[in-house]
Amino acid sequence: MTTVSIAIPCYKSARTIPTVINDLRNTFSQRDDFDYQIILVNDYPDDNTFDVISQLCREDPKIIGINLSRNFGQTTAKMAALPFVTGDVLVYMDDDGQHPADQIFRLVDKVLEGYDLVYARFPHKKHSLFKRFTSWLNSKVLELNGSKPKGISISSYLAMNRLSVEALKKYKSPFPSMGGYLSHVVRRYANVELEHRERLAGQSNYTFRKMMGLWLTGFTNFSTVPLRLSAFVGIGCAGVGFITGAIVIIRKLINPAIAAGYTSSIALQLFIGGMIMMILGLCGEYIGRIYMTISNMPQYEIRETINTNRKEREDA
Repeated sequence: MTTVSIAIPCYKSARTIPTVINDLRNTFSQRDDFDYQIILVNDYPDDNTFDVISQLCREDPKIIGINLSRNFGQTTAKMAALPFVTGDVLVYMDDDGQHPADQIFRLVDKVLEGYDLVYARFPHKKHSLFKRFTSWLNSKVLELNGSKPKGISISSYLAMNRLSVEALKKYKSPFPSMGGYLSHVVRRYANVELEHRERLAGQSNYTFRKMMGLWLTGFTNFSTVPLRLSAFVGIGCAGVGFITGAIVIIRKLINPAIAAGYTSSIALQLFIGGMIMMILGLCGEYIGRIYMTISNMPQYEIRETINTNRKEREDA
């Protein structure tokens, strides 16, 4: 019997997660050749979400509850589930009901065909215009720095084989980018078109600030492309300054009556100064992340678990 582990990061999802779990259990009840393991990672310990998770764990011993010490972010919550994964296939999905639980085997079956990583592609997303635009932009950023193969649509509803799971377990960065890391480990990608549904309740928790952090992590992890772009920007600014200076000198020689261009000079200085500050900030971001990584900044910290003996797993 093939076991499928389903890891779900939970963030203020006390009203939605019971429905998601019920849909998953109903789906697996129709397949005698598959068993399931569900790992619920609470990434917001300041509401009653973990109380709901605890109740679900009491009702079903196949459900594991993990309560993080604070909000670490969705990607880190996904990483926190990895030490407890026992399945042959791991599926990540959201807690809001937008990912169809009754179509999970379309992802699983694709992995069992021999693919390492299978993403759900949603032709018609039930997101706001802002969320669709930021998701598209994040995809392009990952494609630009080589963290995502061209032609593959990424989403938070995905399945991976055991090889990918074991590779991710070795990944200890405090700034995790799972897709970027796996792009250096596996090469067999696939997409499966699925239906995207309306949220069961509430609204997206991804603010512009969180999306900026996601872009920055995706843009700087596992790639020196941003630094190379900075070098090209510097060369471009130097070229613009040289050409502008040559034009000013030639115009002055042709027509000595032309007044000195103080406005254009100040504008050019501000432009070049701004680009320098931007490039220095980017270099500072790299240096800061290096410092926090070598300082052994923790990826996450678990406050408590349910239905698993964490120490026995660590000793194993």
